[in-house]
Amino acid sequence: MSGNAKAIRARIKSVESTKHITHAMQLVAASKLQRATERMEKSRFFFNAVSDAFRDLAAGRGSSPFLTPRPVKRTLLIVLAGDRGLAGGYNANVFRLTAGADKASTLVLPLGRRACEYFSHHGFEAVAEYPLLEKLSMTDCVHIGELVRDLFAAGKADEVRLLYTDYISVLTQTAKSTTLLPIAPPDGAGRRAALTEYEPGPEAVLNAVIPQYITGILWGAICQSYASELASRRNAMDSATKNASDMIDRLSLSYNRARQGAITQEITEIVAGAEQA
Repeated sequence: MSGNAKAIRARIKSVESTKHITHAMQLVAASKLQRATERMEKSRFFFNAVSDAFRDLAAGRGSSPFLTPRPVKRTLLIVLAGDRGLAGGYNANVFRLTAGADKASTLVLPLGRRACEYFSHHGFEAVAEYPLLEKLSMTDCVHIGELVRDLFAAGKADEVRLLYTDYISVLTQTAKSTTLLPIAPPDGAGRRAALTEYEPGPEAVLNAVIPQYITGILWGAICQSYASELASRRNAMDSATKNASDMIDRLSLSYNRARQGAITQEITEIVAGAEQA
């Protein structure tokens, strides 16, 4: 067998090993995705409950500073990215939303190892870091909500934006940017009477529950982002597995041709030697 055929055979074995790895990662991501989507659906109940309570509070809000826009001198970006790579363009699509951000007037709160590494490498000032998005709990979200509330109330951030990935389906995930603070009240909130009477008043209650509101939004975004990461990884590994299969087919064809060429050459040499004898 010629050296060319041996090299092709070694290449086939290498691609087969890669195919086994990508297929295993695809199965793992698919298994985790099922649990992640279930958690995502459950998180929507909490988000809807907080939104309904906030809608009632906003109807009699008075002049809450959390609902009043102000000149934006410094922006806080809460960025949700993955803990690992090999997920297609999942992380890159989120980071693309930060393009053009001024480091001098931008604070970041990265959630996920890739987000922490990205902003550390690009020299942004981080108010806190949470390197494991997969392990974030509701308690962590409560602490983040309180931190964000305090930064906004103290004037250290005039605008708070949340960057995450919206899970639409297994095949479609979209990077999104939404404003957390100041909160835009629901349409018509200022034109209708509040459905509930609050003590000491709607504005005081609203200011007190802002962390819970941010917690609900953030927890929903975390569940969406984590499910999106798994779906993106599953799709990327599925494509990689199919590409590996196609490559193996092409290499097998080349190997067979090289092997047939070597056999033909050997037969030709034998026949030529017999004729000379």
